[in-house]
Amino acid sequence: MINVGVLGASGRMGNAVIKALTTDSDAKLAAAIVRKNSSSYGKSATENEPVHFTSAEELQPDKIDVLIDFSLPEALTENLKLAEQYQLPIVICTTGLNDEQKERLAQAAETVPVLYASNTSIGIALLEQLVGLSSAALPDADIEIFEAHHRHKKDGPSGTAITLGQAAAKGREQRWEEVNDGVRTDGVRSEKGIGFSVMRAADIVGEHQVTLAVDGERVEIGHRVSNRKIFAEGAIRAAKWLKEQGPGLFSLQDTLNLQDILQRLLKR
Repeated sequence: MINVGVLGASGRMGNAVIKALTTDSDAKLAAAIVRKNSSSYGKSATENEPVHFTSAEELQPDKIDVLIDFSLPEALTENLKLAEQYQLPIVICTTGLNDEQKERLAQAAETVPVLYASNTSIGIALLEQLVGLSSAALPDADIEIFEAHHRHKKDGPSGTAITLGQAAAKGREQRWEEVNDGVRTDGVRSEKGIGFSVMRAADIVGEHQVTLAVDGERVEIGHRVSNRKIFAEGAIRAAKWLKEQGPGLFSLQDTLNLQDILQRLLKR
């Protein structure tokens, strides 16, 4: 049994993680962490367990094995300091990080286990691998990535869409900075460019589709999520794995051994 501290606990995904923990046989909620000025502060975080929303200043680190962070990018530095201070593994699920913040992840990973996942769906982890493989197999294809999320999502393209674009570039051994066309506004694609289109509407949880097109045919690889519990369960699974690791910067792919699975399939 592992004891989980949830950062950004009062948010949409924080609540989903808390709910998932109440039915998990191998993990339980140890702390629901919010800012003191949060309207949830001091209230009960669950119906059946005596856990209340509390602040980082009141944290009892000896009762926590691992942290899961679904808060906003501006809280990243503070949350990483918390993990470093108490030497706690931390799963970072926040999207929209800039280059400086990603560098901060690498810095923290020198002393504590850090797993960064822009999307904690196991299906997305598989999709990333398939995109890299398809891109390598179709080196001359035009690549476009579509993503859709709910009306309240602030960053676009999504962190997941960018990760898929990077996987495609890696499959072709290209530099991401040289092929990232961003969101298309004029309809003009660059040579070998990878472009994005974005939708924000209603309560869409998450949709991603990667299209690889050549003259006469195209390959479309997609993934859709209809329930946020998928992300919550994936984050908890990652936390269980991370608890057993030493300092380092990890991804969701590291928890799945997908490369080993692919190698076994290719040998058949």
